[in-house]
Amino acid sequence: MGIFSLKGKIAWITGGSYGIGFAMACGLAQAGAAIVFNDINQDLVDRGLAAYKEKGVEARGYVCDVTDEAAVAALVQRIEQEVGVIDILVNNAGIIKRIPMTEMSAKDFRQVIDVDLNAPFICAKTVIPAMIKKGSGKIINICSMMSELGRETVSAYAAAKGGLKMLTRNIASEYGQYNIQCNGIGPGYIATPQTAPLREKQADGSPHPFDSFLTARTPAGRWGTTDDLVGPAVFLASRASDFVNGHILYVDGGILAYIGKQP
Repeated sequence: MGIFSLKGKIAWITGGSYGIGFAMACGLAQAGAAIVFNDINQDLVDRGLAAYKEKGVEARGYVCDVTDEAAVAALVQRIEQEVGVIDILVNNAGIIKRIPMTEMSAKDFRQVIDVDLNAPFICAKTVIPAMIKKGSGKIINICSMMSELGRETVSAYAAAKGGLKMLTRNIASEYGQYNIQCNGIGPGYIATPQTAPLREKQADGSPHPFDSFLTARTPAGRWGTTDDLVGPAVFLASRASDFVNGHILYVDGGILAYIGKQP
């Protein structure tokens, strides 16, 4: 694979048991990386381990709440002891709460910010010192199209992802001198369990209104798949992107470039 090879690299994917994180991890493994992942509870970790095994990927799974600074520090230390120094961090773990802003409690808002913004900060600050010592490192933050666009009911998610976009740029600014590249991937609407409610058929068998809206709004004319994110993840994890820093790569089928069809 040449410049895209990840042979000898160790990649940590947060929330990597299923969905986008799982797909990207499998892609990184295919490029040669050793995979470690965490999730919030043992059931999810076990589910992830079984899924990786089915794909023929050797992966190590750990239980860790990435919003807990002490737990993250302990996990990184354990990974370094059991596997080695982390070369690639994919800040993938995230949640969304679709609640109109005026009906959303501050507690719910804070929880989304905690998981989607504070946790990537905690994970990045924990791995960066060893990356500095090693003289290289790759951090990939999953930023979402909602770091550019707003939409009804996702005020907390959009605020968190917008913050994560700027955290990405600031990590690049602060640590680029140590040969650490921090970039973001901004997925468009990807067909995952998290977006399943937006694809449900209506009682009469017709598509969900958002499903129809989205496909019309996307030049590609379809939802994205988790496989669509594999190539961008491998690129940003490999030496092919060594002079790419602080960039958000939107993988959205062209939505952000498109004004939409005339009614």
